[in-house]
Amino acid sequence: MGSVNGVDQRYRIIVEHLDSELEDWQALEYKCIARECSANGWSFVLSGLSSPAETKQQLGLPATSLTQQGVESLFSTAEERQQVCLLDPRGSQDLAPEDGEKFKVFLFGGILGDDPPRDRTGELRRIGFPGRKLGPEQMTTDTAARVTRMVIQDKVRLQDIQYVNRPELNLSATKGEDATNASESVSMPFKYVKGQDGAPVMPEV
Repeated sequence: MGSVNGVDQRYRIIVEHLDSELEDWQALEYKCIARECSANGWSFVLSGLSSPAETKQQLGLPATSLTQQGVESLFSTAEERQQVCLLDPRGSQDLAPEDGEKFKVFLFGGILGDDPPRDRTGELRRIGFPGRKLGPEQMTTDTAARVTRMVIQDKVRLQDIQYVNRPELNLSATKGEDATNASESVSMPFKYVKGQDGAPVMPEV
């Protein structure tokens, strides 16, 4: 897959954007995925875009990371699709470090953060991509990509990853206001990887 800054890009994450629009929260997640992929020697592609040029302006990502093509045409044969791992909440088995020997491309439907979850990843499952799951709880797309990288690159078993479940976020603090004067909070209906500081790892606003 080539190299970036001397780092062998053995693995690629592809997010198939399955929504007609690009919401602000999705943009934050995609930029987060791209940033973490770059920092760890992975490549990142956002596929299925209605307007790659417009998305480039919104996200500030290189044109090589954005394509109008869907994964159905990017991987047009059954043989090619068998080389791509679909991260699927309904997959038959958990993702494991050994899957890094079998797969080099990890595919996500860009809608993992639905609550309640809708089986829109089924659109990708039905065209023949083998699936793996990341556990029973719903994740945001950036969290799912982060967990995948931890399992495949860092060789961490799913059961050994620590999470923060349904964290309470202080809305005033996220808007840059004095947290001591905060009165609004929201419970995020997902689980997030626990950072070294004990806080949930989330996209930078």
